[in-house]
Amino acid sequence: MTEDTTETEVEAFIAPVAMEHDADEVFAGDRGVLDPDVRRVLVRLLQRRFLLASKNRPEWNVLMEHRTTIESRLNDLFIRLVVDHARGVAYKEQVRSDDLEIPILLRDEAYSRAETLVLVHLRTVHQRETTAGEGSARVDVEEIEQTVLTYFPASHGNTARRQKTIRSAIARLRQEGLLEEESEGRFLISPLVEVLLSATRLRELRDWLTEQAADPSAAEEEDDTDENEVAL
Repeated sequence: MTEDTTETEVEAFIAPVAMEHDADEVFAGDRGVLDPDVRRVLVRLLQRRFLLASKNRPEWNVLMEHRTTIESRLNDLFIRLVVDHARGVAYKEQVRSDDLEIPILLRDEAYSRAETLVLVHLRTVHQRETTAGEGSARVDVEEIEQTVLTYFPASHGNTARRQKTIRSAIARLRQEGLLEEESEGRFLISPLVEVLLSATRLRELRDWLTEQAADPSAAEEEDDTDENEVAL
């Protein structure tokens, strides 16, 4: 005996597609399943060193709402997502393992020597102020210049050229969100410096500067070009 099956009954047995979201086609040939807003945040995380809640609130909200999905997509690329709610920052890390062959997608982005010197000073000031109980740390451009200039060998007497290099370093760190200009020549230091320069790494760089101060000839050799880079 054969039983008739209605169309409604057949449809009831069709399992839903297990996708994050059955998104409409965004471009011709699109096989993606994420909403455009989620895709954009995923790309921003890959493009930038940091995603800041204070400066990118809409993107931050999307990240919080779809964190599991975005994190899964990054993990597929052997990339770890780190979200620091206290500082309002999200960033990515390359997964590395001695037990698993992992193709390296993210390379350490080195800073120039001048940028590193500015970072060391910013991190030192931030540590000093927060240890003293201050809620934030600020610094003047003149203070940065005067401090960083002392790290350059005395034989390189072109102060104007060095100042220009330091200003360029400050500009890059502003672009990355590590400094915020509150008024002309006065900057608020972002807590991101703690993420970028751990206390351990700060001590290592300070030791490096101490060694250079003790051996000026070594510092001069390293300073023969402005292209010297330091990976943080």
